[in-house]
Amino acid sequence: MRTSDWPRTATRWTQLTLAEDDPAHLDLDFWTSVMRDSRSNAACISAGGYIAYYPTRIPFHHRSTYLGDTDAFGALVEAARGLGMHVMARVDPHAVHADAAQAHPEWLARDAEGAPIEHWSYPGIWLTCAFTGYHREFITEVAREIVREYDVDAIFANRWEGFGGISHSEAAQRGFRDDTGFELPKRENDPGNPAWPAYVAWRRRRLSELVAIWDAAVKDLRPHARFIPNLGAFAARDLDADLVRRVYPMFVVDKQGRSGIEAPWAAGRVAKRSRGLFPDRPIGLITSVGPEHHQHRWKDAVAPSEEVTTWIVDGFAQGAFPWFTKFNATVSDPRWVPAIVEAFGLHARLEPELAGTTVTAEVALLDPTRAAQLRTGAALTYPDEDGFYQALVEARIPFEFIADQALSAERLRPYKVLVLANAEQLSDAQCEEIRAYVAAGGGLVAAHQSSLYDEHGEPRDALGLADVLGADLVEPTRGPVKNNYIALTGEHPLNAGFGGAKRIIGGTRLLRVAAREGTEVPFRFVPDFPDLPMEELYAREAPDAPAVITREGPGRVVYFPFDLGAIFWEALQADHGRLIAGAVRWALGGEPEVTVRGPGLADLAVRRADDGLAVTVVNLNNPMTMRGALRETIPLPPQTLSVALPPDAQGASARLLVGDTDATAAVRDGRVEVELTDVERIEVVRLTWERP
Repeated sequence: MRTSDWPRTATRWTQLTLAEDDPAHLDLDFWTSVMRDSRSNAACISAGGYIAYYPTRIPFHHRSTYLGDTDAFGALVEAARGLGMHVMARVDPHAVHADAAQAHPEWLARDAEGAPIEHWSYPGIWLTCAFTGYHREFITEVAREIVREYDVDAIFANRWEGFGGISHSEAAQRGFRDDTGFELPKRENDPGNPAWPAYVAWRRRRLSELVAIWDAAVKDLRPHARFIPNLGAFAARDLDADLVRRVYPMFVVDKQGRSGIEAPWAAGRVAKRSRGLFPDRPIGLITSVGPEHHQHRWKDAVAPSEEVTTWIVDGFAQGAFPWFTKFNATVSDPRWVPAIVEAFGLHARLEPELAGTTVTAEVALLDPTRAAQLRTGAALTYPDEDGFYQALVEARIPFEFIADQALSAERLRPYKVLVLANAEQLSDAQCEEIRAYVAAGGGLVAAHQSSLYDEHGEPRDALGLADVLGADLVEPTRGPVKNNYIALTGEHPLNAGFGGAKRIIGGTRLLRVAAREGTEVPFRFVPDFPDLPMEELYAREAPDAPAVITREGPGRVVYFPFDLGAIFWEALQADHGRLIAGAVRWALGGEPEVTVRGPGLADLAVRRADDGLAVTVVNLNNPMTMRGALRETIPLPPQTLSVALPPDAQGASARLLVGDTDATAAVRDGRVEVELTDVERIEVVRLTWERP
């Protein structure tokens, strides 16, 4: 008998997203071999919604015109069950065919003029509104039919939010008016209209209620079954926290690959970000076997094997279980199969070795995205966070996330340093949590406009953390500024490592602040001077306003009153990365507990066990690291892992889990060091020691 905790054992997923003509030529033997060879223990298979791949009896549930008297979904379910796998049925309710649209016009999403909205990509079908009977009643019945007729553990919903903009269907208008007293806003992202923030909160609440309705419907038929929505445009932090705790056994994040200027560590960030709010929930990362691109779509193509494998490996190294998806069951290019088999095989090998360990770090990066999304309702980009993330990866400093709405003394307690890359919006209560954390000895590294706004996005007259940062606001942010520099002033550890330079590149958006008594100012802004004509390119005045402020009390604090993270991400100047890493190391008060020294780029993860640590080193050393797709993996040059031993540890031993061999563990000065060679894609060093 299956129990409701089955998601804990569903850790390698094969997803097959069928095309309408797939039932006519489904190669069941091929897909069975893929699931078997990849050691997948769970499958997500297209079942219904926009198209039904089984003989549905629900009116207007469009059966594939190629289905005939077959049952493609049922055959795939039987094959997966034959391999002992969990099975999830995929539904997609974001559009309907013309016959359903004609019979049920009330189901359709509508624009501000009341006209139904045709699909942007495929004319002749129509987008649905999530606040109508289509989602609440029709899709509920589809889910119940699937769970009643097939041996499945869950329903998985893709694009379950319906139309992504503001739908002006009659049901949406009536529901919003009844619940809030407002009329639906005509425009998105209109903070001047009180109906807009009300709509953002209302939409989130109603969609959360919808998930609860669907989940209850499937549990009614199979108590162990769950309804799991794809977290694509949404994320765990965007849903009602109480609902998540009751309904979500795991998170499935639809970040299928990277596009444009994006580092492969973005895969691991998925796990960290979800864990930052709900640390006890398993997280799955959906990876496409094809290329990802924001402007072009090649969903039936194949990405290079190195790109796919590295993306999956970095994801599971940071704690996101692997899940691959193939669009279209017909395989015209099989080159993706070995990549999946390799990556999933690595996970299968490492999973039992890491069972019982907990991801850990000394440094936490505050995830401030919840506040901004509450204000705008949009998924935003965060170059400040990207820059700090890149700098910490380059510096080999392991770190975790804490979501801003989870900020508390309990969540902060395990960490020695909190980093605010640009946490603009902080409530008075959040500022007080950070203030108490620093007063208790915690380190703080903050940049740019951190704490300048309250939780509603309203500017403060002073920085909310002015006393902690040792900085009083003189002038608000100005910029973009060209040709800005910061000069090294005074003697401080943060001045080290710049090879005798007297000044380095500054920022593009600057706050003018005054340093309080008891602080130090290792860097000051050079007053503006022209960048053209070239003959005028020289400083006229001595450095003046603080560009870096440090203070020591119970905890060490560093404040950068400019866009340090964003400008590092944009320009990738080494001095900015050095500043970030130096600030975090200084705030730590010494060498990190775990670090890896050596050339190249590697992403680290640390897991703690009762008798030691497991340190994962993911090789990101590649000429296409900062822009995909990876074509080859260049083995890391020799590296030295260094770990601080507990004061009462008695010796240490090391084993390489991927290399499947013991390694020499040299203990000196309270630390254990292990030499690593031949790290091609990933290595995990399992360190153990005895304590009296």
